[in-house]
Amino acid sequence: MAKSKRRTPAPKAQNQNQDQPTTLKDLLSSDVLEKLKAQADEAKAAEAQRKEQERLQAEEARKAEQKRRDNDFEYLLNNSSMDWKKHK
Repeated sequence: MAKSKRRTPAPKAQNQNQDQPTTLKDLLSSDVLEKLKAQADEAKAAEAQRKEQERLQAEEARKAEQKRRDNDFEYLLNNSSMDWKKHK
């Protein structure tokens, strides 16, 4: 019986690395990459803060509208339950 010879995948990995084109990440220095990552993190933080501010403003506007409606007798009359048996 003859044993089959196994091939090692290491030469394939080297060929794959050589076949792939160089990327911008490979070309840039590490300090430039760090600066870009820091700038991206700052942009994400600013976007999250902006969304939080918009959410808070929308919530405040909703509360102000609800407070105005609570003082409006016509709104309360139209939106109240007409089942007065519950209040006996």
